[in-house]
Amino acid sequence: MEKRALVLGGGGVTGVAWEIGLLHGLAERGVDLATADLFVGTSAGSVVAAQLTGGAGVAELYAHELTDTAGDRNAAIGTRVLLGFVLAALWPGGRARGRARLGRAALKARTVPESERRTAIASRVRRDDWPSGRRLLIPAVEARTGAVAVFDSGSGVSLVDAVAASCAVPLVWPPMTVNGSRYIDGGVRSVANVDLAAGYDRVVVIAPLTAAVRRADRPGAQAAALGAGVRTAVITPSRAALAAIGRNPLDPSRRAPAGEAGRAQAADEAERIRAVWV
Repeated sequence: MEKRALVLGGGGVTGVAWEIGLLHGLAERGVDLATADLFVGTSAGSVVAAQLTGGAGVAELYAHELTDTAGDRNAAIGTRVLLGFVLAALWPGGRARGRARLGRAALKARTVPESERRTAIASRVRRDDWPSGRRLLIPAVEARTGAVAVFDSGSGVSLVDAVAASCAVPLVWPPMTVNGSRYIDGGVRSVANVDLAAGYDRVVVIAPLTAAVRRADRPGAQAAALGAGVRTAVITPSRAALAAIGRNPLDPSRRAPAGEAGRAQAADEAERIRAVWV
């Protein structure tokens, strides 16, 4: 039997909303991606993956995105943050060294307390236990060494801690403590980490963000690298969705427009995804 994977990329609070809107619109058209055997969630995508595998219905999640921004703090990804991501990718001496450079800067940055950030993540995820019967992978990056951790049900960490680590945008949010080590955003490795779906036969990638300094880190290139025999579909925001999302993916006031745009975009994507999924 062919195995199916759903990969959910990073993209801030607007990315969460757009992904949920798209998933809801697809489900309305009979394409239920929540039936995946594997979920890979990076940063914002880890929030959505945790919600889906925790039993929340996409209609409920969509309604929440339109009406409730409790726990969201307005923030912004500025030039300094973007430059940090670029340097992390290009830093000489290996990828881990570049990630560690960014991680160490994140450890020194002035941010909200870890406890406040964890509470905000917990208000979204709601359940702290890992799903049973389906596999969930959540990548994050150890701040001091740049080493990549891929958390799962066997890692001995709570689900909320794993999601909080994967969502810890460096220089914006605090690196999060997991089992004594501090971690930054899984998107520092790549915006969607599609390669973690290797070994699955049908892979749908939903990626609010696609930019990467290295072509091999981009969701489309990673999906193609899974192999000629793997059926894939990579969904990114339409022009209308990009306008709804706006320039700042961390702006909670754009959640509702982003969610609505995702739902509307599903009408154009449903048949392409159905061909891969069903």
